[in-house]
Amino acid sequence: MTSIVVLGSTNMDLVTYVPRAPALGETVTGRSFRTIPGGKGANQAVAAARAGAEVAMIGAVGTDDFGVRLRATLEHCAVDTDLLRTAEGSSGTAHVVVDDDGGNAIVVVPGANGTVTSLSHGDEALIGTADALLLQLELPLSVVVEGAVTARRLGVRTVLTPAPAQPLPPELLAATDLLVPNEHEAAALTGLTDPRAAAQALLRDVPEVVVTLGAAGSLYAARGAEPLAVPAPRVRAVDTTGAGDTFVGALAVALGEGRPAPEALAWAQMAAALSVQREGASTSMPYRVEIEGAFRSPHILEADAV
Repeated sequence: MTSIVVLGSTNMDLVTYVPRAPALGETVTGRSFRTIPGGKGANQAVAAARAGAEVAMIGAVGTDDFGVRLRATLEHCAVDTDLLRTAEGSSGTAHVVVDDDGGNAIVVVPGANGTVTSLSHGDEALIGTADALLLQLELPLSVVVEGAVTARRLGVRTVLTPAPAQPLPPELLAATDLLVPNEHEAAALTGLTDPRAAAQALLRDVPEVVVTLGAAGSLYAARGAEPLAVPAPRVRAVDTTGAGDTFVGALAVALGEGRPAPEALAWAQMAAALSVQREGASTSMPYRVEIEGAFRSPHILEADAV
């Protein structure tokens, strides 16, 4: 079984469903409201665990009711939370607006996530047991860099999702094995709006890049190889929140199992396609048996989506 450690955020998603997102200064009436455990780190942990990996989480929750629920959700999904800290005060929150096309806009308030500024000795030891370390940018940048450098020193593969988009320090890029931006993050990092050109530019800093393109699929690029475009299954999206995290978690599992890049990308995209047909982030993520079933018989997925 692939072993994955996630160093990342846990947030409670406060999700409002609306016909369309409000413009600045405008008020619209929503259809419904839900509180759903999330955070990019926790989402990737749940996605990887449901996809078949052994997963442990490093991060922090608050002392509020959200913190209790976030920890319980991870444990229910078989994610090891022994090194998930509890910090005095509020847990992280993400305020999400989802429109009728499944698109979303998100405001994140870090809360307890902001207290994770460095690794403990136990964190380092745990990272050393993993096949891969998954990282995002919802924790303080100092600990993200420390995590990546530690993983590199210990021979553990690092997978970085550069979100929310921000400039990346050279030492973080130097310790990253696989960078997985979406097309907007790739453009922010390179100044190039064409995903293929952006991916090639990013290869100056990291050995492998996957640019996710939403409904258009993904683009894989590696040093010394031709870029590979993998189309996504055609589905009707209900809620795209967490789709990117589902993709990354499933991709890490597929690569850890030794699947070649084309198959690993297609498998991860099948997982993401299943997730966008359901509401929520962590609640929408498919189990391995679902991914395998849809991967073997993709026509079933498309038939269910129309």
